[in-house]
Amino acid sequence: MSATIEASAGAGTASLATSAAFERFAIVCAVTTPLLYVLIEMANWPLFTYHPATGRFDLGWAPPISGEGPAMYWYGWTATMLIASGALGLLGAVLPQSAIRKIPLSLIWIMPLVAIPILVYALRSFWRW
Repeated sequence: MSATIEASAGAGTASLATSAAFERFAIVCAVTTPLLYVLIEMANWPLFTYHPATGRFDLGWAPPISGEGPAMYWYGWTATMLIASGALGLLGAVLPQSAIRKIPLSLIWIMPLVAIPILVYALRSFWRW
């Protein structure tokens, strides 16, 4: 009886994951996200700066305030990257399937593997003891 319910429930609904537009969106986001994060971090373009000691947020980059501890930029870099990769993903969703097929799917794995050593090097000042 449960097999009948499962079969009838899935027969009339279309999954977002099976749509061609979502496939194009996901491919473009997966390829561009590591590249965008590296660029945003290297250029130091946070959407906002978080000051954890006071709980204050500043729009864009803001220096740490004396006596209030360090400023955190990671949240702002991540937010900037999510907005940018989401916009590129939406652009990719409206592109024809033939344009997306030219992107090698191996880039989904290669881009993060290339980005990690670059980020480790760029953030080397934080790894000092």
